[in-house]
Amino acid sequence: MSLIDYKAARKRMVDGQIAIRGITSPDVLKAFLEVPRHHFVPKTQQVHAYQDSPLPIGLGQTISQPYIAAYMTDILQLTGDERVLEIGTGSGYQAAILGMLADEIHTIERHPFLADKAARLLQSLGYSNVRVHEGDGTQGLPEFAPFQAIMVTAAAPEVPTPLLDQLGDGGRLVMPVGGRGGQVLLLYRRDGDEFHREDMVPVAFVPLIGEHGWEGE
Repeated sequence: MSLIDYKAARKRMVDGQIAIRGITSPDVLKAFLEVPRHHFVPKTQQVHAYQDSPLPIGLGQTISQPYIAAYMTDILQLTGDERVLEIGTGSGYQAAILGMLADEIHTIERHPFLADKAARLLQSLGYSNVRVHEGDGTQGLPEFAPFQAIMVTAAAPEVPTPLLDQLGDGGRLVMPVGGRGGQVLLLYRRDGDEFHREDMVPVAFVPLIGEHGWEGE
């Protein structure tokens, strides 16, 4: 498949999966039009890169369905000057999207292989404002806090306390919360020492493994 075909596939993805479902932010739509999703999946999956579904990326992890990635991005309401924390780098695709929309992105991946692969790919594609960290994402990155936005791309029984602590005043955190079989996407807004929670949509994500999440297998 040529680059022209991939560009056309991205346009179909944005028009037929994202915009049609109510995502209207021009900046978010532009990011999904421009980030080459096919580079973030295994070569055997590239033909499926722009389909309306999650895809396996190895080690039991997935790249999210394009619409869900766009929905989670959209509700963070990024304006361009934020420091953002992402938990669960995976392939690096979501970090690249965030890198198009905010000033500084820190993303954590617990699998060394995936962290290294994502870091190399993001660097090669020119996402210089994205920094990949290897470690336990449930602990966040206190040395870089506060964050104006936090996105967690794996599910836990509840939001890890360290992540709420590291959310800046006025910031937003989006995360799937529930059991291993299914969750609800939650949006938290911080107002001083208070957190306002909003239940968004039902979702199904891989488990968040770590000290403040699920125990490892």
